[in-house]
Amino acid sequence: MLSKKTQYALQALSYMVGKDTESPILIAEIAEEKNIPLKFLENILLELKKAGFLESKKGKHGGYFFATPPQKIKLSAIFRTIEGPIALLPCVSLNFYKKCDDCNEKVCGINKVMVEVRDNTLAVLDKRTVADLFVKK
Repeated sequence: MLSKKTQYALQALSYMVGKDTESPILIAEIAEEKNIPLKFLENILLELKKAGFLESKKGKHGGYFFATPPQKIKLSAIFRTIEGPIALLPCVSLNFYKKCDDCNEKVCGINKVMVEVRDNTLAVLDKRTVADLFVKK
């Protein structure tokens, strides 16, 4: 299940894509339009900025804007930035691998199934981008 943090990140990004502007968008505008707590959104957008997906401008006409075109930002990268591993178990994670203490991966049926889940999830998230989040009304 996605955390609220990831849900809010995706909602904010979809709103920004829908604005179809290169001008900065106020955090307060995104928070109000998407019904996201302002302080929570500030932290999320700052995290996305630190990861290089967004930039910000201070001042009267300030706000956040895409540092990278949304069509080039894979959803898998957003998920890893906000959620961490895409895999459901650490023993099947590609980027956050950790061996389970009580398991032999070579004969573990759970491991084999979770590798398949990871691969299928990753296949979708790797071919979709932030631009795909916006649905025209």
